[in-house]
Amino acid sequence: MADILSQTIPYTAITIANVVFALVVLVAGTLVAGFLSGFFRNGLNKTNLPALVTEFLVRFLRALLYVAVLLAVVSTLGVDVSSVVLGLSAVIGLVLGFGLQDSLNNMAAGVWIASLRPLDKGEYVTVNGISGTVQVVGIMATELLTPDNQFITVPNKIVWGSPIVNVTRMPTRRVSVDVGVSYATDIPKAVLVALGVIKGHTLVHSDPAPTVITTELADSSVNLQLRAWVNTSDLWPVRNDLMIAIHAAFRKEGIEIPFPQMDVHLQND
Repeated sequence: MADILSQTIPYTAITIANVVFALVVLVAGTLVAGFLSGFFRNGLNKTNLPALVTEFLVRFLRALLYVAVLLAVVSTLGVDVSSVVLGLSAVIGLVLGFGLQDSLNNMAAGVWIASLRPLDKGEYVTVNGISGTVQVVGIMATELLTPDNQFITVPNKIVWGSPIVNVTRMPTRRVSVDVGVSYATDIPKAVLVALGVIKGHTLVHSDPAPTVITTELADSSVNLQLRAWVNTSDLWPVRNDLMIAIHAAFRKEGIEIPFPQMDVHLQND
């Protein structure tokens, strides 16, 4: 057994024993890195740090630990780690000159996002035309999940460099429902009916008070807009309820919701 372990790999000075020891270091180092990352996460969870910041710091530590494990494995193979580090430094310097600026920009942007928190885990946001629920802000990219379960990865520099529309950050939002009525309609009556519909919904806030306004004298209709304030989590259910209820109320009161129409006049020569 000792003879086998002492044999060297052809064209190298690395022995079988070095390879076995390197594998042991790799497995043990990976397990230790995972344990330390988990221990670090548990410690951060006991603080008041936001989940987004915690996830970013844990991922950053895990990356550093894996680099350390890789250097330890290289060292066990008999390679001078100092020369490896020097070589990596030279390579990194070369790569920096040809485009690693984007990676550094993404890392710096990730730090700013995690620190200032324009978005947080579990919030629904729109960034650069992309909408979704924030899953995590990583070292290089932010991960979003769309309502139809598409997973989107957005580079951090794009997130930080774009306007961020945070849909769920505020506790309340205003829901708006547009509806058109015929030009022959008694508009004040239609407004009163619409107000009754809004005030009859149990999830609508009384303060600010709900309103109905005339928004446009369109080609085929007088357009009204129902406005009500609700809890952010109730916005879409309330909007759907109001659309159904206003249709039923207008039909009951004989208020016409017109179809688009066009008058065509024919002239004979």
